[in-house]
Amino acid sequence: MKLYIMRHGETAWNVEGRLQGQTDTELNENGVRLAKVTAEGLKNIPFDLGISSPLRRAKHTAELVLAGRNVPLTTDDRLMELSFGSWEGLGCRANNFEIPSEHFDDFYRDPFHFRPAGDGETIQEVCDRAEAFYHELTAKPELQDKTILIATHGCCMRALLRNVYEDKNDFWHGGVPYNCAVSIIEVQNGVSTLLADNKIYYDPSDCVNFYKEVK
Repeated sequence: MKLYIMRHGETAWNVEGRLQGQTDTELNENGVRLAKVTAEGLKNIPFDLGISSPLRRAKHTAELVLAGRNVPLTTDDRLMELSFGSWEGLGCRANNFEIPSEHFDDFYRDPFHFRPAGDGETIQEVCDRAEAFYHELTAKPELQDKTILIATHGCCMRALLRNVYEDKNDFWHGGVPYNCAVSIIEVQNGVSTLLADNKIYYDPSDCVNFYKEVK
């Protein structure tokens, strides 16, 4: 089994530095462009199946990568982004910071101790649902020889990859994945091997880290 785990393309809220979480934002023009360039880079990958978060920005990204192919695409709620609850839509950069917490930077610096809004999710909760999805998927006998595209979100992508990373305590492994970044995993006889992480198929000049520590 080969898994191509991909973050969605760029959105307006990425550019504006707003927390998206499970708010159903759409790709912007540049997000569509990056997804199409990535699709070109993946054109020779023989995908058998696509699985996406149901949120439009992820599903549209998957649809662009699989365009012109007779490949089924399904959705799974466990691939949705971490919910920021009532904080969604708020600015999270130093120049537009609106989050009512003095400890928001724990999201980047100390994610497993990050305290979300009361109606939001913790990092561990995202890891738990991502782990359940990953183990269920990789245990299916009928998928052991399949190549699968998984379209998700930055935080959930790292949560999925935590099932492969040796260091389970380092959640971000260098930061939030770039828009349309792809990580490739091979699963053989129950053993997962990371073949590539945060791989991009577009020009590096288009890489933007929209989410950084506030301080």
